[in-house]
Amino acid sequence: MTGRHGAVLAHIRVMRIHRSRSALAAALPLLLLVACHRGRSPAAPPPPEQAPAEREPEFRTGQDVVEAMHARYLGKWYTTLTFRQKTSRLLANGKWNVQTWYEAMKLPGRLRIDFDPVSAGNGVLYARDSQFVVQNGRLLRGDPGINPLLLLGFDVYTATVAHTTTRLRREGFDMAQVHETTFLGKPVIVVGAEKGDFNRKQFWIDKERLLFVRMLEPTPRDTSKMQDIRFTNYEPRGGAWLAPRVEIWSEGKLVFFEDYDDIRVGVDLDDALFQPKQWRSAKHWTKAQTQ
Repeated sequence: MTGRHGAVLAHIRVMRIHRSRSALAAALPLLLLVACHRGRSPAAPPPPEQAPAEREPEFRTGQDVVEAMHARYLGKWYTTLTFRQKTSRLLANGKWNVQTWYEAMKLPGRLRIDFDPVSAGNGVLYARDSQFVVQNGRLLRGDPGINPLLLLGFDVYTATVAHTTTRLRREGFDMAQVHETTFLGKPVIVVGAEKGDFNRKQFWIDKERLLFVRMLEPTPRDTSKMQDIRFTNYEPRGGAWLAPRVEIWSEGKLVFFEDYDDIRVGVDLDDALFQPKQWRSAKHWTKAQTQ
C-alpha cells in the first residue's frame, strides 16, 4: 500500500513538472514579446497620406509674362528691321485687293510704313506714342496712339518691362487675368481674359518660345464683333525670331493677311526716317540697299 502510494505521488509530481514546462513553453513567446516592448514607447501610427500640393501657376499676372518674354531675349533681339510687305485685303465683293508696302522698324516704338510707290510720299508712321498719316510727303494728321502689334511682337523684347506693361494697360488689356490653354496644338499663355472667354481683349503667347502668336480685340469698324490677329510661320533671325506672315480673321474667315520678303535685320536706319516732317528728306532705306 505504502509502495503503491509512493509511486502514485511520484507520478503526480512528474506530471506537474511536465505541465509546468509545457505551460512555460507555451507562454515563452508572449513573455518575450512583452519584454521587448517594455523598454520602449509604442510606435507612432503612420502619418495619414497627404494629397499632392497643387502646382503654383507659373505666371500669375500679365506682368509676369512680359518679364519672362523680356528676359528670354535680353540682348539677343534685333533693334532694326526692314522688309517688303505684300498686303492682301478681302473686299465686299469677295475679291482680294493686293498692295505692296515697305516697312522699317527702329525698336522700341518706331515703325514707318511707305505705300507703293515710295516716291509718292504716302504712308503711316508710329513714333513717340503717336500715329501720323503722311500724304504727298506732308503730315496730314497726327493722333495719340500706338500699334499694339509692334508692342507685343517686337518692343516687348527691347523696351523695359514697365514701358510695355504701362502701354498694354492703356490699350485695355486686363493684366490680372492669366490662364493657359493650347493654340494650334501648342501650349500658350493668355493674358486679358478668363479661360473660355473670347469676347474680351487678350493676347496669346507661345509658352515654349515666349513669342506673340495671337490677339483678340473688337473689330475697329464694328465693336460688336471680335477680330483674330495671328503671327504665323516664325523663323529664326539671329538669336531672335520673326513671323513673316500676319493674318486677320473675322467670324471664322480670313479677311486680311501680310507676307514679308526681302527681310533684313541690323540695318543702319537714320532717326530722321521716323520724323514725320522729314518724310521726304530722310535717306530712305530702299535707296540705301540698292546702292
